[in-house]
Amino acid sequence: MVKTLERAIAELSSLPPADQEHIGRRILSHLEKLRQLRNELDKGARSLDAGKGKPLDFDQFLADKNKRA
Repeated sequence: MVKTLERAIAELSSLPPADQEHIGRRILSHLEKLRQLRNELDKGARSLDAGKGKPLDFDQFLADKNKRA
């Protein structure tokens, strides 16, 4: 295990159980989001490798995003 993670876990062990549980749930949630993002990036890369990419109109992309905000 990475030393920083070992140190963080050691620090967590000094907290009350409820705080440990809360932090543990947040870490697991963050890891799941990272896993999902990695899967989406891999899916996109495979799509590009298969020649399924298309040009992006960046100005239109930003306009669409700004409409939703």
